[in-house]
Amino acid sequence: MRRAARTDANQAAIVRALESLGCTVQSLAAVGGGVPDLLIGWRGLNLLLEVKDGDKVPSKRRLTPMEALWHRDWRGQVVTAETVDDALQAVLRANAGIVV
Repeated sequence: MRRAARTDANQAAIVRALESLGCTVQSLAAVGGGVPDLLIGWRGLNLLLEVKDGDKVPSKRRLTPMEALWHRDWRGQVVTAETVDDALQAVLRANAGIVV
């Protein structure tokens, strides 16, 4: 049986900031299997975002083994963000056509 999905402490702030930019945000945290935490839509763009808590020590910010495999095998854009600014910059870069 799968346990309830946990989210990082900064995820709510990241979601609020993305929504204030005009993004739609869907949590994927309950999917499991290494799938990133958030699906973001903005100006016709879709982006997957893995949220890590930038306030934790670096060893606690690493991708889990399942996340690392998922990221490695995914053929689309997926970004890891530790801060609100990381998340906003990822969306802006992706929108500008910069591979993230």
